[in-house]
Amino acid sequence: MSGIKGFLSNGIGIDLGTANTLVYLKDSGVVMSEPSVVAIYSNSKKVVAVGEKAKKMLGKTPGNITAIRPMKVGVIADYEITEIMLRYFIEKASKQFSFIQPKVVIAVPSGITGVERRAVQEAAIRAGARSVLLQEEPLMAAIGVGLPIEEPNASMIVDIGGGTTEVAVISLSNVVCSRSVRIGGDEFDNCIIQYMKRAYNLIIGERTAEEIKINIGSAFPLDKELTWEVKGRDAQSGLPKTLYVSSQEIREALSDPFNAITNVIHEVLQRIEPELSADLTTRGIVLSGGGALIRNLNLRISASTLMPCFVADNPLRAVVNGTGAVLENYDFWTKENS
Repeated sequence: MSGIKGFLSNGIGIDLGTANTLVYLKDSGVVMSEPSVVAIYSNSKKVVAVGEKAKKMLGKTPGNITAIRPMKVGVIADYEITEIMLRYFIEKASKQFSFIQPKVVIAVPSGITGVERRAVQEAAIRAGARSVLLQEEPLMAAIGVGLPIEEPNASMIVDIGGGTTEVAVISLSNVVCSRSVRIGGDEFDNCIIQYMKRAYNLIIGERTAEEIKINIGSAFPLDKELTWEVKGRDAQSGLPKTLYVSSQEIREALSDPFNAITNVIHEVLQRIEPELSADLTTRGIVLSGGGALIRNLNLRISASTLMPCFVADNPLRAVVNGTGAVLENYDFWTKENS
């Protein structure tokens, strides 16, 4: 009987990100991490590939196939394709209990509208969820990195995803103050694309920009600066072109989004009570999300705020691990949200 009860209580936690979707299966942990990309036939809308296979097609598809990223700046930009993508992830994760519709916990940006929240819920229900519980991304990230959110002291999380950056101060298991800015890894990539065109007349795609960001991106001077070979198309001749860029150049190219993130952090710090500010002078700021992996971003934020700033362990899984913790105590969280 206990086996049947456990079987029926199964659930799925989803970090439905602009760049990547991560899936947590109750009692199994993180079982999936794939790009939030769907490739379809342009005429019939029939699905060609989802996730990793679809991402490899970005910028390289023939005329009859389109690779789509249905999430933009943390919200649904293409409802139909998001539903297809959610169904793929839910079905793939729930094969072991395929005859039972799972309850699903989905992390969403704190700044989204009621209409945007309903769109996520409806897409998940249509994709096969039995019930859907939405939770704010910064709260999930704080739980996922192990911050003591239930204490009467302030914890600060900065979750930098593909589409948004979520900044929140949390105390007594509640978000005291939060701000969401629609800047993240995608904007970093876009700034690199624009810089390469402006500085070198070189046209590059999203995948190349992401490679540059990952390999030499930094927010603060490095002990040893780096260089990277970049291949693209010359904007004038239209011919292939190869050149080298430095980490100093890319740091300058990314200065605007970095400054926007530190400005939002300052805004939140200015809005909280002095007693909570006092907590943070010793506890500091914790970074999560893919953007936290930018070299020395914590040092840039620390220099700007004059507070300690740390990168969470396994920052990419912070939010989805938080949804997993909610699944493990689902009844408590459904009461909290009722």
